[in-house]
Formats: sequence, structure tokens, C-alpha cells
Amino acid sequence: IVPRSNIHSSDRLLEKVIFGSPALAPAHQLWSSCRDQAVRLRMEGSGPASRTPITIHQMFLETLENYRDHTALAFREDGQWVTLNYRQYYQQCRAAAKSFLKLGLERFHGVGILGFNSPEWFISDIGSIFAGGLATGIYATNSPEACQYVAADSEANILVVEDQKQLDKILKVRHQLPHLKAIVQYKGQPKQIAPFLYTWAEFMKLGEDVSEEQLDAVINSLRANECCTLIYTSGTTGNPKGVMLSHDNLVWTAHSSIEKLSFRKTTEVLVSFLPLSHIAAQMLDIWISLCCASTIYSAEPDALKGSLVSTLKEARPTLFLGVPRVWEKMQEKMKDVGAKASPMLKRVADWAKSIGLQYNYSIMNKSFLNVVPWGFTLANNLVFKKVRANLGLDRCRLSATGAAPISKDTLEYFMSLNIPVMELYGMSECCGPHGLSYNDDYRITSCGKVIPGCRTKLDNPDRDGNGELCFWGRHVFMGYLNMPDKTAEAIDQDGWLHSGDLGKHDQNNFLYITGRIKELIITAGGENIPPVPIEDALKEEVPIISNAMLIGDKLKFLSMLLTLKVTNSPLLQTFTATDKLSPEALDFCRQHGVTATKVSEVIASKEPAIYQAIQKGVERVNARATSNAQKVQKWIILERDFSVIGGELGPTMKLRRPIVVKMYEEKINALYAAAKQ
Repeated sequence: IVPRSNIHSSDRLLEKVIFGSPALAPAHQLWSSCRDQAVRLRMEGSGPASRTPITIHQMFLETLENYRDHTALAFREDGQWVTLNYRQYYQQCRAAAKSFLKLGLERFHGVGILGFNSPEWFISDIGSIFAGGLATGIYATNSPEACQYVAADSEANILVVEDQKQLDKILKVRHQLPHLKAIVQYKGQPKQIAPFLYTWAEFMKLGEDVSEEQLDAVINSLRANECCTLIYTSGTTGNPKGVMLSHDNLVWTAHSSIEKLSFRKTTEVLVSFLPLSHIAAQMLDIWISLCCASTIYSAEPDALKGSLVSTLKEARPTLFLGVPRVWEKMQEKMKDVGAKASPMLKRVADWAKSIGLQYNYSIMNKSFLNVVPWGFTLANNLVFKKVRANLGLDRCRLSATGAAPISKDTLEYFMSLNIPVMELYGMSECCGPHGLSYNDDYRITSCGKVIPGCRTKLDNPDRDGNGELCFWGRHVFMGYLNMPDKTAEAIDQDGWLHSGDLGKHDQNNFLYITGRIKELIITAGGENIPPVPIEDALKEEVPIISNAMLIGDKLKFLSMLLTLKVTNSPLLQTFTATDKLSPEALDFCRQHGVTATKVSEVIASKEPAIYQAIQKGVERVNARATSNAQKVQKWIILERDFSVIGGELGPTMKLRRPIVVKMYEEKINALYAAAKQ
């Protein structure tokens, strides 16, 4: 690993560090939809919620005081790992901040960042905050029109883009961005030459004549209860909403998460690969890591097409967060490899996994009388250690998932390999985490327990204890930018954030998510039906199914849209799905005497064995239904799997139900027309 030379070699800046908390900006309400309006903080007299509010800059200084020489960022340049320590990281953030000021960044205006994770992404984000702007991530998969909406809504003065591909998107809509003053490209040389266009090297030199005193004046004017970051929701039902997060939102949540999960200063190592425009990745990779002086390795841009595991093997992270689709694709790949193993190896693996599952259930249930089953040590040496090493997770203390539901089958699969995956729960509007699971305190399919200092309320619970989850705490967002009506819908008059999720607690206070209010299907007969449990049950019964979406809102009966598992799709399916069946799907076909290798072949011949297997799975799910209204009457296999590019999935892999209904309206209508006839 080669240390990178400093941009600024002087330590004069660090000698000027003065700790202390500036007064909060005057505020009268807990919420706001105005970019320059501060909010009251949900402070308490004692406990975690009483912690003194500080800004992002102050949090950075606290880390800098103790860990300035510790490695902060690691990334590849010309095939070699290059590093920045925290002192260099801070200096580069200051240099970027001065350049933003030179380019005319106005207070509370956006700096949009469009591209894959990299040191430049981190530096642009923090640098824009130091300069008084609003750091605004934009999904790299966004269309030019979607980029335009975010840039215009945030009134972005500057856009930082990864490469020519992302630059071309912005140039296409530049005439619709009246606040835009400059574009910075952080990888490669732009093909175009224009006075508003800069390479990263040019950009970082721009602010050299901006004095340290000028930047310090801006930094000293920042207040912890003012907005510094915008997270745009994925917009599954319309235009995305700009979630306004304050300095205190980010700093307090980072501190509280570290304490809850027992993260250790300077010892944690992570690989950054999930989109930083999403709150889960940003909170962990940028803010929690900055707070506990972690080392962050930047994955390659093709991480989700296959290179992630090789980066994991090199970095050997101590913490790993993957959305459910990442874990599912790992599971599928490992099952494919296992299917090709010799009969002897298969028997050994099955034996080891049975012991691994028993062991981890014992740990989870705190069954101390028989925590370590007979043969566990042998299974660990023969199988588990090798699996973890092959995944690059051999020193990983916390494997986690969040951002979307994950199936019990996938959780148990990794438990059986002695890789228990902890579920996290939250949303952009609460800075990411609200419920956290940890190795010593979790329940399978639960999202853990609330962060200390925060509170949960169940609104309008039913007789089974299911109610809308409402949050209170210093992690609750300020409001939606420019959307006072939407803000009022989300935060009630008492200051509680309404999540829109349905959930309940068990007797040990573990939180379980049972549905989403907006996803509830209300049939023509008036029955409320949560779709996810039925969809998950069918996928578990019929392993050839990749995605299942329940239909039935305002209709007389339930039906389903199904897709089959296909191959060559990257981890997050950012490309249109292929027609070729996956190895697991092919294995399912072979077990049922079917020779088809493509989805189109299965559909064209309505392959009887496959269709019968799916129908039997539907019947088994229906047999467990609590009422006739919850039984699936009709289903159809679609020609291609759901994907981000196809439009069925959002950037965080959430199913965009209203959009799917519109896309497949003709097929849905045909299902119900046939039934009517």
C-alpha cells in the first residue's frame, strides 16, 4: 500500500482546532421544508438524547485530534492500493470546500454528486458541507430527466460527475438547470471543452487563492440544527422527495449506532460499494466510519457485476452491509457451486450446515446449556472458515442487511454457514437506522431493537398488535425540501415521524415489520391484505421463482405476476434481465424432467411440469391462508425478470408496485377478463 502525498503539507490548520459547540440557530418548530430554516432538536435532559449537538466539521475534528495518521480511505490507482490518512482526508475536504466557494457555491444550495463510490465522492460530499452547501447524492442509474429533477429541486450550483457517461446526462438537461454554475468530472478527461467544465485536478486547484480565514468563517457559521445533506427517495410513486438532514441528524445517529453496535475506534474496516446516494450506505460508509475512524476501501465500479468478492478478499472487512439482493445472489452462486460438488463433499457440506444452523439458533436463543453442538469445531475447520475466507469475510464481526425485506430462507442459509446476517431497519427520514440487530442480541426475521435515545410508537394497532410504526428521536429528519404538505403527512403535530410501515413488538421488545400501509391490497370485498408474506411464501415454496407480485387492489380476487430466475444478471440487476435460466432454475427444471433452458421456452410451451409445480406451490400457500380472500386464484409468468433498468425495481431494489401495474396492465386485465368470462 502506497501512502499518497499530501495536497497540503502544513499542519497549521490542525493547530488551530478549537473544540466547542456553537450556539444552535434559532428555531421554533421540529420540522421545516425550507432549505435555510433551522429546526428544534428532540433533546432530552439525560441519556443518549442529551448528547451535546455538534456539526459535521466538529465531528471530523474530534477524529482528527486522536487519529490523524490512521488510514481513512483506500482506493486503486493503476492497479495499486493507494491510501489517505485522516489528516490528508481532512485537508482534501478543505481544498474541495475552497474550490466550491471559488465556483460560487451559495449557502444552502446543492452540490450534486453523480457516480460510483470513490474518494472523490466522499471528499465532494464533506467539502460541500464545509462550504455551506447541501451535499446531494444522485443515483448513477438515474435517467437524464431524473438527474434534472434532483439538480433543479436542490438548486444545485455545482454537479460532480464520475465520467463521460454521467456528464452526457447532465449536458442533455443543462439548459433546464438555471442555478448550475459548474460541472466537475472526477474520472478521465471530458471530451467537451467549456468554461464551466473542470477535471478533478483542475477543480482541486481552483480554490488555492481562497484564504483559510474565508473558509473558516463559513465553517464557523454552520449550526448543528441546520440542513447539510439531501437524500432523495427513490420515487416509487412519483417524483422523489428531498429528505433534509441536519448536522445533528447525521452526527447523533452515527454516535448512537456506534455505541449500540459496539464498533471499535480505528479497528473497523469496510468496503464501500452500495450507492452513497442511499442513506444506508452513506450513514455507514461516510458518517459512522468518520466517527469511529474506520478504514474504507472503495470497490471497483463493476463490483456488482462480479468483482466485489475479490475486493472483499483483499480488504477483509470487519463489517459488511449488503442489501437482500446481494445476499440472495451470493446464496444462489454458492448453491450453484455446491450442486457441482462430488457426492461426498455434498454430504459433508449438508452435515456441517445442519450443525451450523443448530449452533446459531442456540446462540440466538441464548440456550447456554448446549450452545456448541457436537462436531461444530470440525465443521468450522472443514467448511465454515473456508467459506468465510472465500467470501472475504474471514474477520467480519458483523454481517448485516437492510433497505428491503429479506427472506427467512436466505437468513437461515447463511446461519447454517456460521454467517448470521443481522437485519437493520429504518428509512431515509430517520437517517437510516431505527432498529438494529447485533450478534449477541437478535431474532431471525426481526429488525432488532430501537436505538437507545429513540422511541417507537405503534399507531392504531389491530387486535394482533400490528400498527403503524412511528419514530421519535434526534435521528428524525427535518422535513421534505419544498414540500410542506408531504412534510405534514410524514410528521404529525406532536413531532412523531409516521413511517408508513406496519409492525409489532414481541415480548422481548424485538421489532418485526409486517407490511406497508401503502402496499396493503384492499380487495373489492373490503379485505386488507399485506402482499409481502404471500409473495415470500410462494418464492419459498417454488425456488424457480425470482420475483412475485400480488395483484388485487379493488378487485374481486387475488392474482400474481411471477418471474423466473435467470443467469448473467449482476448482483443488483442494474441491467435488463436475460432470457437464460439460472443454474438453480435449470436444476429445478431437471428435477421435473424439463429440458428448457430459457424463460421464453417455458412460456411458449406452457411447460406442463413447471406450470404444475407452480400451481401446487400456490395451493400450498393458499392452504395456509387465513381467509378465502387471501387465496391466490390466478397467476402468470412474465417474459423477463424485474430489474432497475427495466423500471420494475427502484435503485434500492424495492418493487415499484404502481409502475409494475401500469407496465403490465394488459396482462393483468386479461387475467381478470378471462376469469369473468
